[in-house]
Amino acid sequence: MSKLLVKPAAPDSQGRIHNVTPASAGWVHVGFEVYKLADGQSLAKETGDRESCIVLLAGKVAASAGGTEFGTIGGRKSPFEPDPWSLYVPAGTSWSLTAEGACEVAVCSAPGKPGLKPRVIAPRDVGCLTRGQGTNTRHVRNILPETEPAESLLVVEVITPSGSWSSYPPHKHDRDALPRESLLEETYYHRLSPPQGFALQRVYTDDRSLDETLAAEDGDVVLVPRGYHPVAAPHGYELYYLNVMAGPKRVWKFANDPAHEWMLES
Repeated sequence: MSKLLVKPAAPDSQGRIHNVTPASAGWVHVGFEVYKLADGQSLAKETGDRESCIVLLAGKVAASAGGTEFGTIGGRKSPFEPDPWSLYVPAGTSWSLTAEGACEVAVCSAPGKPGLKPRVIAPRDVGCLTRGQGTNTRHVRNILPETEPAESLLVVEVITPSGSWSSYPPHKHDRDALPRESLLEETYYHRLSPPQGFALQRVYTDDRSLDETLAAEDGDVVLVPRGYHPVAAPHGYELYYLNVMAGPKRVWKFANDPAHEWMLES
């Protein structure tokens, strides 16, 4: 199996099914975990030298961070529903969640430093937009864009309709060459509806030293260390993915594959 495709594990004692670290991914910045918590189950962590954005994929939790009680956040039944709730926690801060019913949470992390305050990112704080047209349509929810305070993290979730392409035309962000392009590692956490579906994702470089096409099933993570990374949702299946990006500079500037950039001119 490709090293870029990470399958979920059986839940450990904390309910964790994914644990992508910089060491396991072979890169420097992005960390990504997913937990499935039972009703009443608690999860408590210290961020250390990393910041975290905790995304409620499904369900509700009582949340606290840095000594502040934020009450109950969340509420959607699946990530395919709108209105995501999230919790931003800076470096050097403790946080805890207690599930109010079964829930699924993603913990996105990257290097950070203390200074910012923990905060809830409510649905009203999330910018929503639709990109593309026809079979290149996708619906974007900007949870933690570069316009909002954070040290390294960029977090976004995307719904790609059945039969459509996403992250398309193919683009990349693997060079520290601002203002044209930024260097950002990236993870894709894929969910399918209905769940027996799959998505196709290609990760490739100009010289084809990396060129892989992956079938991502419900709950899989795809690592994008470099290169272009388009995604397709087959007919009959709606695709959700949660993107986590981080790099040496907190800015998203990408370069399209020149071979396919023509379609943006029409």
